[in-house]
Amino acid sequence: MAEHAPRRCCLGWDFSTQQVKVVAVDAELNVFYEESVHFDRDLPEFGYVPDVHARVMWVLALDIILEKMKASGFDFSQVLALSGAGQQHGSIYWKTGAQQALTSLSPDLPLHQQLQDCFSISDCPVWMDSSTTAQCRQLEAAVGGAQALSCLTGSRAYERFTGNQIAKIYQQNPEVYSHTERISLVSSFAASLFLGSYSPIDYSDGSGMNLLQIQDKVWSQTCLGACAPHLEEKLGPPVPSCSVVGAISSYYIQRYGFPPGCKVVAFTGDNPASLAGMRLEEGDIAVSLGTSDTLFLWLQEPRPALEGHIFCNPVDSQHYMALLCFKNGSLMREKIRDKSASRSWSKFSKALQSTEMGNGGNLGFYFDVMEITPEIIGCHRFNAENHKVAAFPGDVEVRALIEGQFMAKRIHAEGLGYRVMSKTKILATGGASHNRDILQVLADVFGAPVYVIDTANSACVGSAYRAFHGLAGGRDVPFSEVVKLAPNPRLAATPSLGASQVYEALLPQYAKLEQRILSQTRGPLE
Repeated sequence: MAEHAPRRCCLGWDFSTQQVKVVAVDAELNVFYEESVHFDRDLPEFGYVPDVHARVMWVLALDIILEKMKASGFDFSQVLALSGAGQQHGSIYWKTGAQQALTSLSPDLPLHQQLQDCFSISDCPVWMDSSTTAQCRQLEAAVGGAQALSCLTGSRAYERFTGNQIAKIYQQNPEVYSHTERISLVSSFAASLFLGSYSPIDYSDGSGMNLLQIQDKVWSQTCLGACAPHLEEKLGPPVPSCSVVGAISSYYIQRYGFPPGCKVVAFTGDNPASLAGMRLEEGDIAVSLGTSDTLFLWLQEPRPALEGHIFCNPVDSQHYMALLCFKNGSLMREKIRDKSASRSWSKFSKALQSTEMGNGGNLGFYFDVMEITPEIIGCHRFNAENHKVAAFPGDVEVRALIEGQFMAKRIHAEGLGYRVMSKTKILATGGASHNRDILQVLADVFGAPVYVIDTANSACVGSAYRAFHGLAGGRDVPFSEVVKLAPNPRLAATPSLGASQVYEALLPQYAKLEQRILSQTRGPLE
């Protein structure tokens, strides 16, 4: 009988490129239910093409997932609040009159049947779209250059960022644009489905548009004007990410049994939601070690640059988060493992164990494909005298790769205003986070303890945590207080004795060599 006892909970949703997913998290912060609908597996009638009719796939997937929950006996009456995440930068265009359809949903019909004609553009731009180079240059010119735009909005102009996508649509289809009454991000679109009215865009996901002034938390009039006319009224005012944007639509109360008091907390982007799911705090870093390596940083005083992205922090609107992406991740590690450690991770680890911190001054840069941060390709090796060399012994090569990858991450993080603090924790995720010797180098280079955490559903779980945070009062209550009962990450490595002296000396040397390679490969830096 006890297992069927009511469990008060919050729901966390994730609307991504491949699927819609939900988790239910109880008051003790245990995940006790999850469900998902994969577009390619469960929506065969659409065929799977990520950027075609995406908004119809998301609405249909939401219908299916709610029906699956209902069929499984999920008790919707216990849901206190919900929030969610959407793939970043994607946009949805609601045509004139769509608000009326949203506010008058009939509980007798599924959502997709009632909303399929509400969109002015059938093929909604998503993050993969990179056809807006001309619009990016126009936007940067309007504000005085790429660095000026980065200082204002947190990033230089990127093709996939929403403002540039909107500019392209306005320039190519001005009539379609004029018949659009609201433009949503994927996150605010998903929140609108639950609200039964247009949900505002939150500060954190709004930071990925090249339109929001991240210091003042208002739309930049210069950027709006450079993209399209009347854009501010089509976007609506942005809100803090922890805002309760309203109560759930009567549609869900009547069709599924949600309680009338169920609150909708502003949805945000998938990366900000993951920061919440990993429970980063001030001074913390999350390092995702996958095909590409991604750094999530919690910043207090950001320094926007031409690389990386700075967003408003989703759990503390006075602070910021940064994202840095490095393309040469696990494939580069595997290539050096195959070449220098006989295709064996065990021998790779032994090479790290048998070589000293600092690698005798031997430094390496390993970029199989053109790197994003910095823009370099090829392998570049330097001995202790900073002379370029053609090769290293196998064990030196292994350490040069791993030390180099982590020194680059620290240097570029500090370039955005990050500083290692005495309370800093590093959370490691992804494939290489299972290798203790790689994590030891990470701890040594950053001078901070490394923890590992399960992040399989970090955007979903982070959304449920954010729902609890919004419910508890949002800006008036620290997020860390709300999530203190959540499972703790596991300590994996602490800095070795003497590590800080070794790397404090080596990091400036690595940074200088990086600049030397850059200047040789593309001329002097601007």
